[in-house]
Amino acid sequence: MDNELNVTYLTFGGHVEVDKYRYLYFVVLFAVYILIICSNSTIVYLIWIHQNLHEPMYIFIAALLVNALLFSTAIYPKLLFDFLSEHQIISYSACLFQFHIFYSLGGSEFLLLAAMAYDRYVSICKPLQYATIMRKTTVSIILVLAWVVPACQLAVPTALSAKEKLCRFIINGIFCNNSVYKLQCVISTARLIRDMIILLNVALLPVLFIVFTYTRILIITYRSSREVRRKAAQTCLPHLIVLINFSCLCAYDVIIVGLESDFPKIVRLIMTLQVILYHPLFNPIMYGLKMKEISKHLKKLFSPAKIK
Repeated sequence: MDNELNVTYLTFGGHVEVDKYRYLYFVVLFAVYILIICSNSTIVYLIWIHQNLHEPMYIFIAALLVNALLFSTAIYPKLLFDFLSEHQIISYSACLFQFHIFYSLGGSEFLLLAAMAYDRYVSICKPLQYATIMRKTTVSIILVLAWVVPACQLAVPTALSAKEKLCRFIINGIFCNNSVYKLQCVISTARLIRDMIILLNVALLPVLFIVFTYTRILIITYRSSREVRRKAAQTCLPHLIVLINFSCLCAYDVIIVGLESDFPKIVRLIMTLQVILYHPLFNPIMYGLKMKEISKHLKKLFSPAKIK
């Protein structure tokens, strides 16, 4: 009977000297979480209230920043609570829920970046057809699919994991990512194939699509005037930098589980924090400073005295 029930609660084993530095961890991560909320929300607010930003490109940026807010909220509150707790534990069901949200929103990030790449492709390569192709209905459908498709696909491994027997109850991390699989007694070939298909659908195919669209943009703009190349670089470069940054962090998250014994605990903690800290802070900086129209509204927002 004990074997059937296993243990309801799991322990996070990735914390480093949390008893000694718990308040430092809490203050730093709490400040980071507040900064993430404020920076992302500010740009979303600017896009919401300014009519000239109600274009597909800016709507996708707003969706990307909302996705970062949801992503952070799935991780930070529990993490902050753990820093102040005597024991860093979580129920298996709650862990699977966090796992599902973490990877669903990660998949949504790739699909949103793919949507942004397609929007830039149509704008630059088919400018006369842009208004016809990128209608409000089309944008709405893309946004819904970007959030629903990964959530539905990740529901399968999450539901199946809930039925798996556990042989370990210590997660080698500070939140529930794919380290959850290491807790299971058996890792079947069917599960590996299933997960590879999901990874292909929500990450690899969107990345290949983005590479294709930006290659086409590069070819078209290379043949165009300097002004066209400048405008293309101004709008496309932030998206590419965000894509490269996010892809590297996701690659680390996928690879690290297979190499978990080769990494010192402190290195694993630092790299794990990069996954949840760097990207949600990086996006609003890139889009706030590099996108001309958003940057202009930001300057007005924070320099009200200069505006007559």
